[in-house]
Amino acid sequence: MRLTVWRFLDGNRAHEKQTAALVSGLRTCGREVECHDIPATRPGKLLLRGLDRQLDALPQPDFILGAGHRSHWSVLFARRYYGGRSVVVMRPSLPLHWFDFAIIPEHDRPPPLESVILSQGALTEPLPRGQRRPGKGLILLGGPSKHFNWDASAVHGSLQRLLSEPLDWTLSDSRRTPAGSLEGLPAGSATICDWRECPPGWLAGQLAESEQVWVTGDSVSMIFEALQSEARVGVITLPSRRRANKVRAAVQRLVDQQRLTDRVEDVAVPVGPPRDPLAQEVLCARALLRRSGHLAD
Repeated sequence: MRLTVWRFLDGNRAHEKQTAALVSGLRTCGREVECHDIPATRPGKLLLRGLDRQLDALPQPDFILGAGHRSHWSVLFARRYYGGRSVVVMRPSLPLHWFDFAIIPEHDRPPPLESVILSQGALTEPLPRGQRRPGKGLILLGGPSKHFNWDASAVHGSLQRLLSEPLDWTLSDSRRTPAGSLEGLPAGSATICDWRECPPGWLAGQLAESEQVWVTGDSVSMIFEALQSEARVGVITLPSRRRANKVRAAVQRLVDQQRLTDRVEDVAVPVGPPRDPLAQEVLCARALLRRSGHLAD
C-alpha cells in the first residue's frame, strides 16, 4: 500500500531526525512511502497568508508529520485544508486533542488517550547493520543538565576505568561538556574528537562500527541513538538534581530490561553477539498504521 506523507520541518535537526525516523519505520512496515519535506511556516504568517499555495500541487496526504513547536500550526492548517491525519512527534505545546495522533516518550507521562502512542525514548533513525568491529569502543560525554549535576571527579574516574581496557577507543565531548573534562587522561588511550569538528554522519558511522558504546547519563537522546546500534551500551551515571527524575527513571528501566548497563566494570566482560536494535520507530509506525486503519502486514 502506498502512503503519502507531508513532513513539516522546523529547522531543528533533532526534531527533524525524529520525523525522519517515523518515515523510516513506515517503510520498514512494508509501506511504499512518498514523503514530501515542507518548511514550516511561522504562526503569524499562517494567520495572515495561510499555507503556501504550492502545496495544492502535491498529492493529498495520508499523514502530516511535525515535531517541535514551530511545526505544529503548519501541521494543523494542512490537516484542515488538505485532509489526512495529523501526527505530532514529542509532546506538543498545543492541546493534544487538536491532533489526530501524538507519539510521545513514556517518561513524559502523557495522558492515557487513544490518540497517544507511547515510545520508549525519542525516535531515532536506524543504523547500518553488520559493520561492528571487534575491539572498537566509543565514549560520548554530555554535561550538566536540568536533570543531572556534573560530578567531574566521578566522571573522570569512570573514564580512567573504561580507558584502562585495551580497546580502540574514540571519545567525543558535546557543547555542554565542562572545560577540562578531558584533562589528565592517559596519553594515547583514545582518539579525541571535538564535537565542533565532527562532520555530518560521523556519529552514525561510529555507532555502527563500535562494539561498546558508553554515554553519560544526562545524554538521554544519545543513549537511545546508541541503542539503535548492535553494540553493548553502557551509561556513566551522574548525580540527580532531584529525587524525582524522569530521565533517570527511563534509563533505569532500560537497565532493568538489560538493554544497557550502568556498571563501568562491565567494560571488561567479553561482548556477546550483535544486539538487536531498539527500533522504536518501527513499533510506533506499526501502532500508527493500526490505529489509523492502515493495518500493518
